[in-house]
Amino acid sequence: MKKIILGSQSPRRQKILADAGYAFELGIKEVEEIYPDDLKPEDVPEYLAKLKASAFTNDLSENQIVITADTVVILNDKIIGKPKSKEDAIQTITELSGTEHKVISGVCIIEKSKQISFSELTLVKFRDLNKQMIEHYVEKFQPFDKAGSYAIQEWIGLVGIEYIKGNYYNVLGLPMTRLINELELLGITLMDNVAN
Repeated sequence: MKKIILGSQSPRRQKILADAGYAFELGIKEVEEIYPDDLKPEDVPEYLAKLKASAFTNDLSENQIVITADTVVILNDKIIGKPKSKEDAIQTITELSGTEHKVISGVCIIEKSKQISFSELTLVKFRDLNKQMIEHYVEKFQPFDKAGSYAIQEWIGLVGIEYIKGNYYNVLGLPMTRLINELELLGITLMDNVAN
């Protein structure tokens, strides 16, 4: 049976994979997340997921697979990264307020002799948020490690999101339905790998 290694420090991705029932190990490798300036914003997460996976290439045994991922928030064709400060987070959510934006997660799955990568897109629309709500969220939830300065599963998602079009877990950082399909194509079925 193949051993799954999740190459991600994200507690959200770890929880999603665990909640789905997969048995896996964590394998963390430091990678400088740099991409070409001329790369389309929509292509960045898949590029970075493949970059992260490449760090494992020489260490894989025949019975191991590695899953890596990256998620970006895009507004008006511009990537919105993690906030650098409280003020930056407030400014970002203010820009997202009342608008629809894209959340794209790129995923890479590698075996010793094979690599699969894909991207998933979800559209997210915030209702109009007032200054008090935005400042309360940033102050209380400290979303400084999150692309776009927010987490959909937190208070801001509950009170502020008007709709999403696409996979909810993709916004959390791991598009599970697509990932399960790709793993099944590699002969890794969920119920065969389910954690005890």
